Amino acid sequence: MSSVDFEVLEATMHWLDAGHRMLLVTVVKTWGSSPRPEGAMLVLRDDGRVVGSISGGCIEDDLIDQVRRYGVAQGVPKVVEYGISAEEAHRFGLPCGGTMRLVLEPITRQSRIQALHEALSRGELVARTLDMTTGAVTLGPPGTTDGVHFNGMHLTTIHGPRYRMLVIGAGQLSRYLCQVATGLDYQVVVCDPREEYVQTWNVPGTQLVRTMPDDTVLEMRPDERSAIITLTHDPKLDDLALMEALKTPAFYVGALGSRRNNAARRERLKEFDLSDAELARLRGPAGIYIGSRTPPEIAVSILAEVTAAKNRVSLPAILRVERGKTAKAITNDGTPISALDRVW
Repeated sequence: MSSVDFEVLEATMHWLDAGHRMLLVTVVKTWGSSPRPEGAMLVLRDDGRVVGSISGGCIEDDLIDQVRRYGVAQGVPKVVEYGISAEEAHRFGLPCGGTMRLVLEPITRQSRIQALHEALSRGELVARTLDMTTGAVTLGPPGTTDGVHFNGMHLTTIHGPRYRMLVIGAGQLSRYLCQVATGLDYQVVVCDPREEYVQTWNVPGTQLVRTMPDDTVLEMRPDERSAIITLTHDPKLDDLALMEALKTPAFYVGALGSRRNNAARRERLKEFDLSDAELARLRGPAGIYIGSRTPPEIAVSILAEVTAAKNRVSLPAILRVERGKTAKAITNDGTPISALDRVW
């Protein structure tokens, strides 16, 4: 889960200990455009204090006003919707056509917030199921690694460790990429056994290890919340990581390099008993084509592709680095843009 949602649970636990009444508000469904995704949470205290976010602020303001007017009733959870009409969408600052369905849950000792917080502190992945008719909560192993499931009777939310990112190489590009990745709430580990690179590494919020890349991948045990990116340009390091990473459920495995280098890399990886399906998972050259040249721009390009993969967004082929560079070369030669369809 994101650090923001973890802060929501921590605030809920502390405010409950202090004797406050409060509502835990969860986005369970969105239609059209919406400021925050399904699963976003906030906790609203009886005096109007808020931790977390479910919109750009207007819905929060309305909920705060309701609590200040009527207090927090100790009853069963209820469902509310915002943005059903165009006028209401405009009033609450929702994008055109946006609608949000929320569950408002009065928090009590039976809400099991402390037990959930303790499980998350141990790094566990937990499904929290709320019974809408009684307010009772159960905690258990999740059937999936992410998502929100609401059928009107039960609300199940998945909570667990932040998304993880393993970066092979501690060079200049890695510094820019890791700075942004920590801002995107990844738990970042940087692997580089080379002495000359680790001596100058200083990116707050990251962990630096000096083990060999293949051993690092095996020790990490990547899951569906993991991304692995190789940035050294050194086959002795990058290939070691990739030969293990491509066998894991990691949602993103990418490698920096030119189109020619990546073609050669794929041929080398075939010698490590990787299947065609496993090789097809390799994103290389890593990133989307935005004309990036400097290390900061390349970092943005790579993280844009990682974000799309994390959010299960299928990017058009023209955005891949190799396709984008080919398209630029064609158009620079005077080929009309309409002719690009024949290239793809």
